[in-house]
Amino acid sequence: MRLKRSEARKVTAAAGWTFLSMASLSPWEGEEAVRPVFTIVGLEVFLMLAATPLVGQQPDPFRPRPSEEATLAAADSAGVLTSGSIDPRLQQLDSVVYRLAPASRLMVKTGKAGLFGFAGHTHLIQARAFHGEVVYYPKEPFRSRLRITIVTDSLEVLTPPDSAEMRKVTAAMRSDVLHTSEHHEISLVSREVAPTKDGFHLLTALTLVSQTRDMPVDVVARIGLDTLRASTHFSVKQSEFGIKPYSGGPGGTVKVADRVLFDVRVVAVRAGP
Repeated sequence: MRLKRSEARKVTAAAGWTFLSMASLSPWEGEEAVRPVFTIVGLEVFLMLAATPLVGQQPDPFRPRPSEEATLAAADSAGVLTSGSIDPRLQQLDSVVYRLAPASRLMVKTGKAGLFGFAGHTHLIQARAFHGEVVYYPKEPFRSRLRITIVTDSLEVLTPPDSAEMRKVTAAMRSDVLHTSEHHEISLVSREVAPTKDGFHLLTALTLVSQTRDMPVDVVARIGLDTLRASTHFSVKQSEFGIKPYSGGPGGTVKVADRVLFDVRVVAVRAGP
């Protein structure tokens, strides 16, 4: 049985209508019926392709970009603690002083920003010279204190693995961003200490380019009789310290994001008896 043209048009709108069903129509009668279906299918395919991001396509610069903090923090997990502990034998002591050991890792990790941020690199910056100490009061942990000092001229860019670019970015960071000839140190000093299940919640004072800002920090710590291990990471905006984030490339299109991640992994050894 053949369908009239008007009936074919009605059937094409039905959910159960398929291309195989249209094959039973004669060429003249099927042509008008098939055309609306092809139009609908073509529109659906276009919308699906438009909604799928192309490889390498830059995200909408007017939408908030996802934070890179989790990615940066997870890039290297060596020395990152997930749980804390305290040796019970410390309760016999009034206080213990631990001093930072060379095995500690003090790093800054940068993200990318700007319309052409995808063309740049993330950078890992590590301190080569630092010192600090932790004073721990086992019976009154809220009295404990921390101080870490980094020599700014010891900061070196470790990534990307292009030696020429590493030297260029390191020089720019020291002279144009941190102004190390004027600001010789970066310091992190505890102001308030509150014990937590796996370590401590600290209210610290972070000093960068001679500007000091309060910084809340959660630390996971394992405190033994002779060794203390701790790790934390926190992010700051460079602009809050009066720092203009580094930019380079053609027209300054490759930029370092304003927010950077401090990644601190402490190994400290007991000082004295």
